[in-house]
Amino acid sequence: MGFIMEFAENLVLRLMEDPQERDRKFREHVYAVKDQCKKTKEMWSLPIRPYGFWTFERHNSQMAWDAQISQVPGRRDPYDDLLEDKTTKLGKSP
Repeated sequence: MGFIMEFAENLVLRLMEDPQERDRKFREHVYAVKDQCKKTKEMWSLPIRPYGFWTFERHNSQMAWDAQISQVPGRRDPYDDLLEDKTTKLGKSP
């Protein structure tokens, strides 16, 4: 009976993972992810466009003359519609 218990104990010990090896692998993984995150944050901090790109006259003038850009819901001024309605009502004679 002692032989079976000893065999089972050795079998279980062989199947179990080494906690130090597991910790080492996990630590390597965490450091690798941290380095990748650091690299990504550095890339995100770089500007995509040069300073003042969106204030160039060409870009601002395009906003005014391009109807597809100037009248989209996010850029459209809701007060323009109200003013337009008022002026058309005032301009008409009864």
